[in-house]
Amino acid sequence: MDLRAEGVSRRYFRQGKGRNFFFAVQETDLTLPAGNLIEITGRSGSGKSTLLNMLAGLLEPTTGRVLLDGTDLYALDDGKRSILRNRSIGVIPQGQTGLHSLTVLENVKLPSLMYDRQPCSDERAEALLERVGIAHLRDVYPNELSGGEMRRLAIARALVMDPGVLLADEPTGDLDDENTHAVLSLLRQCADGGKAVLLVTHEREAAQYAHAVYTMSGGILTAADQG
Repeated sequence: MDLRAEGVSRRYFRQGKGRNFFFAVQETDLTLPAGNLIEITGRSGSGKSTLLNMLAGLLEPTTGRVLLDGTDLYALDDGKRSILRNRSIGVIPQGQTGLHSLTVLENVKLPSLMYDRQPCSDERAEALLERVGIAHLRDVYPNELSGGEMRRLAIARALVMDPGVLLADEPTGDLDDENTHAVLSLLRQCADGGKAVLLVTHEREAAQYAHAVYTMSGGILTAADQG
């Protein structure tokens, strides 16, 4: 499964004199091939997260198309796009996104409860928690977790549907060096296993895990020189 952006941009309007709009993302082409980890780096506000959200089917582009194995995500109605996204695209968002009324294990299983008749087994969810190093926290609630533990919960949840595409927005935020490398290694393993993986990050060390690196500045995406 691959994901492709063709001429996507995102324009926002604002109040004030003179020019009353700006582009968070200029017209951009990007392909995420199956079996590859693509990294995008850049300063905060450069448009990285906006581009990721358009690729995820969460934010409609002002121009262009997003194609998942040839299917135009934004040509689908909201319901069909949500189902396709749930089954095929795993998103690791910024911030702490666990539902506080659910345990860690229940949070991981949540995507499988939305559209599928059969939720994933406890054993699969526990195996994912083991992979990210928080299996011992399966029965606690998100308000008992550190920021780094919450981040690892989000990673396990994004993988529970075994999506063909994995989009990670600063997945190593709040993690120490050891766990940062563990998460980057896991994302590379996902790519080596056939997933199309996009990593948006500030981590300088992440480039060594990527098949290709891009930089973003002022909404413009360019291929980085990896030397």
